[in-house]
Amino acid sequence: METLTRRAVLAIGAVGGTALAASTAGAASFGNPDQPAEGAINANAAGLSDPGPKNPAINDQFPSFQSPPATDVGDMQLFWGSFNNAAKRIQNGGWARQVTKSDFAISDAVSGVNMRLGPGGIREMHWHRAAEWAIVTNGRCRITVLDTQGRAYVQDVEAGDLWYFPAGYPHSLQGLGPDGCEFVIVFDEGDQSEYGTLLLTDWLAHTSPELLAKNFGVAPDVFRNIPLQNLWIFQGKEPGPLSSDQEAVAGAGLPPFPFTYKLGTSKPLKENAAGVIRLADSSAFTVSKTIAAAIETIRPGGVREMHWHPNADEWQYWIKGEGRMTVFDAGPRSQTADFRAGDIGYVKRSQGHIIENTGKTDLQFVAVFKAAEYQEVSLSSWLTHTPPALVAQHLNVSIEDVAKFPANQPAIMPG
Repeated sequence: METLTRRAVLAIGAVGGTALAASTAGAASFGNPDQPAEGAINANAAGLSDPGPKNPAINDQFPSFQSPPATDVGDMQLFWGSFNNAAKRIQNGGWARQVTKSDFAISDAVSGVNMRLGPGGIREMHWHRAAEWAIVTNGRCRITVLDTQGRAYVQDVEAGDLWYFPAGYPHSLQGLGPDGCEFVIVFDEGDQSEYGTLLLTDWLAHTSPELLAKNFGVAPDVFRNIPLQNLWIFQGKEPGPLSSDQEAVAGAGLPPFPFTYKLGTSKPLKENAAGVIRLADSSAFTVSKTIAAAIETIRPGGVREMHWHPNADEWQYWIKGEGRMTVFDAGPRSQTADFRAGDIGYVKRSQGHIIENTGKTDLQFVAVFKAAEYQEVSLSSWLTHTPPALVAQHLNVSIEDVAKFPANQPAIMPG
């Protein structure tokens, strides 16, 4: 082995010292954990600049995409979507727009529809291969549905109310005065399209007059004026009193469980000064066997505590306010996105997440799960129900500080 010269030793020492200084200057630290370092706080001005081309109106809607926190790291499937940039299909009587898996790749468990019916506007009698869950966000609507035993259910719903139609159950919807209604539908299949439903008028128009006559026991001329194209959404006459419609279809009796549920006025699952959560899964809304849902309200500055759902993906519809959600996955991967009214969020099963109200008014969203039962694991609950000494060793904190973590699953924490 050759003997090193004094000059070579000094050169090696100089290089090592430079490397050590650079490493120390950029060392990982609390709030800045990664190497190489992430985020705008670790970038020089020239590298951080964004001369364009760009669309300022869109950029301003997504500050967390434009300048992610230094704690964001790795790649993650886009979990932000929106009805705001979905094309509307408009007909006399109302409109609809949808976001399915083909529009929002991460959403493979469910798809969503936003629909508006004016006063008297009718969503044509139809059925789906998928189950349909919905929440009314504005106005009033009359729903009709028939179960497999021939029992009819007719009910009026208003803002905050839910309905659920099992797959294959035929139904219709009609807006009521004075304002009609708006609602959001969730199908329990990611590729179910609102424009691919089985419609009454389509079937009749594509069945021969002779077969129609035999099926219904009337003369073929009875059907001579049926629509030749489907109605989908059309303007109808406002219905009469609810009791009259209920009496007209009461011959076979009522289904054993109602197809509607008043989520907006139900007893809260969690409530404190920072917000409120109301829940509807099959334990309360018995007929809803494939969808569980919660409506969550977070006061300004509050956060929906760090948690995950072990049994289902979470599909979110943001009703009002504005907020920021950070999603965590193995890797590590962590990404933050901003949301406003009309947006859709999606969190895969067991991915950790936290939501912060970044606005000056209440933030409200509905969280939907393709599951009969709502399940949640709270991070603080886990840590406070694990031997404190074990937690302290993991986090390099004192046992006394661990004892200060909330142990009662508050769900929403104040700012």
